[in-house]
Amino acid sequence: MPTYLWLPRFDADWRRLDEEQRARFSAAVAIFIEDMRTGTGFRGGLRVKRVQGTADVWEMIFAPDGRATWQYGAEVSSGEPHVVWRRIGTHEVLRRP
Repeated sequence: MPTYLWLPRFDADWRRLDEEQRARFSAAVAIFIEDMRTGTGFRGGLRVKRVQGTADVWEMIFAPDGRATWQYGAEVSSGEPHVVWRRIGTHEVLRRP
């Protein structure tokens, strides 16, 4: 199972989300994890792509104006991907991903 870490900025962003946004993110993460497990790539609906102008920061869309940024971190469990969640919120988070 993939492991993860929330950066302090992500935690602060998370606290500002409303319940609907949190629920949408949680539903998207379930799909995200399933796609990571299968190793066949992310489903188109998640619209996972590299954040423009970065080498290793990715974004995932979880709602019409819901974005979460993340990057791969060093493995914590052998053979499992480790995700470092960076920011979450509206399209605005892409200004400082």
